[in-house]
Amino acid sequence: MPVQKQVRMVADLNKCLGCHTCTMACKTMWTDRNKGQMHMYWNNVETQPGQGYPKNWETLGGWFNTKDKNSIPLPGINESYGTPWEYNYGEVLKTNGGDAPASVLIPNPKPLGGSAYASNWDEDVGDGKFPNSYYFYLPRICNHCSDPPCVDACPRQAVYKRKEDGIVLVDQKRCRGYRYCIKGCPYKKIYYNPEEKISQKCIFCYPRIEQHKGNLCATQCVGRIHHVGFADDTASSVYKLVNTWKVALRLHPEFKTDPNVFYIPPLSPPAYTQTGKLTENQRIPVEMLAKLFGDTAEQSFDERVGRIREIFSTILSEREKVASGRSSELIDILIPHSEADRIQV
Repeated sequence: MPVQKQVRMVADLNKCLGCHTCTMACKTMWTDRNKGQMHMYWNNVETQPGQGYPKNWETLGGWFNTKDKNSIPLPGINESYGTPWEYNYGEVLKTNGGDAPASVLIPNPKPLGGSAYASNWDEDVGDGKFPNSYYFYLPRICNHCSDPPCVDACPRQAVYKRKEDGIVLVDQKRCRGYRYCIKGCPYKKIYYNPEEKISQKCIFCYPRIEQHKGNLCATQCVGRIHHVGFADDTASSVYKLVNTWKVALRLHPEFKTDPNVFYIPPLSPPAYTQTGKLTENQRIPVEMLAKLFGDTAEQSFDERVGRIREIFSTILSEREKVASGRSSELIDILIPHSEADRIQV
């Protein structure tokens, strides 16, 4: 069934702090009450370069690139997501007076061994060698794709796109936990609940969208990095960032799902030479970013490199305009003064 409107999100990675407020807001709202959801982070923030969550999700694949659907591995809850643990908050964060018996947060049970993992296990590790080491943060939710393989994968038609806004949902009453949707999703943003024997995923906070409030990860973000709006709303910041200024790209467009979450790729400090002199090259290699971000599945790698350089040139040029006392629509969009400037649903 064709959708009437498609909701979209743009995340400005130049402003992501890696604070995980969006992750905890989502977790608190949706996946910390029921059994079988401890490993579910419908929103998670990854350090890139890094293994991501679930572990090595980029290499697990989906139905877009194989003829053998049975050959795609399912993320194992212990191997790919890790084993959840708790911290001794009661000992460190005293709320009833007196001295805290402990000064350091310690996980329990302590994660050990080669299979130990968590949603931000390799946080702030990145790549490169001093003084040119680098990393950036990548917040991820379900992309609510225009061509979602999870919808096609489900033999019970339990996964569907809402016609009023294009949000992808799982009908919990129809789902039987076959997990074909998880195999089909190349972003691995659908989770299996082993207690309830069903699949569950990000719902883009559709009750809040219906109330014109915006999804929780966007409204709670400390860095105010998110813009939310409809694809055809020419007055929205989402439309202007994607279509007018063309500074927002899709994550792995080669997956051929037409994701509706876009990212403004991160600028970075200049790199140093071996003798300690500054260069004009950005510390985060443009080629590394081009492996992640692009416009369409048909773009070549060189075209993706060119697009990222074009985006950087546009942003830096508009910054210079503002620095010289002139105005810039793009910079005004990227530095919103109110929630209404970036949440337009």
